[in-house]
Amino acid sequence: MRDFRWPPPPDGGPRTWGPGPGAPRTGRPALPEPETELVVTPHGVRLEQLVTGAGDPVTVFAHGLGNGIATTRPFGSGVTGRKLFFQFRGHGRSDAPAGPWSYADLARDLRTVADLGGATRAFGASLGAGALCRLLTESPGRFERLVFFLPAVLDRARGEVARERLTALLEAVDGGDAATVADVVQLELPPAVRNTPAGWAYLRQRLDQLLRDGLAPGLASVPDSVPLTDATALAAVTAPALVIGCAGDDLHPVEVAEQLAAALPRATLHVYGRPGVLWTDRADLRTRISAFLNE
Repeated sequence: MRDFRWPPPPDGGPRTWGPGPGAPRTGRPALPEPETELVVTPHGVRLEQLVTGAGDPVTVFAHGLGNGIATTRPFGSGVTGRKLFFQFRGHGRSDAPAGPWSYADLARDLRTVADLGGATRAFGASLGAGALCRLLTESPGRFERLVFFLPAVLDRARGEVARERLTALLEAVDGGDAATVADVVQLELPPAVRNTPAGWAYLRQRLDQLLRDGLAPGLASVPDSVPLTDATALAAVTAPALVIGCAGDDLHPVEVAEQLAAALPRATLHVYGRPGVLWTDRADLRTRISAFLNE
């Protein structure tokens, strides 16, 4: 029986216990993180930002809870124009004002980055999709094209499994023990990937970022929050939208993606047949997102 263990083997391969052949012992080294900047916002919260590309259109990318710039950059790899990646409050080097925080606060962060950078298109993943929904109820005509990747919650609270997982991540990061954080983060990986060089590389990158930057206590209220009181408020959004869900994803129920697509007048829904799409269908996902945003 081979189980997940932490710390990882120093040579980059999986650590196995008991007899059996080992997998390759080397993996592709992680690329160095690019230099970011702190943007001073009108609402007094400095936000960490990375700008790549040039020209129009300009697209803003909003990440999920406990993630950040590094995890959203792959979604923009084939997107033309200038791309704005940022960290919500409480993530990375962004400020962490006194909490608790709501989706209205996160929507304000997203709006500010978009306004300062002149973004006309928006991408939101999980938490970022919720913040984008909240922004759109206040300004339904703000963007020309929209992508929602794995929306997690709209007008009904998250399920118990999702709340427990997110709470466990916040508590593990607050405790500062690498093994405990790794136990939670490895659940983000499909079982087939968890004990492979690629899986270990992902874990190292995520743990380096989480243990270095931490997650602010103000985020503890987010798993119990909802971005909208009524999803029908999105009926005023007329921009074309792409909504992407995955069947079998406990943190991002496919029913939420279906509800969001039904609430948006010009939405196209695509559902992948299994979770872990970033590992199982990465090329198709990138092509789908870039083709939609580049129209």
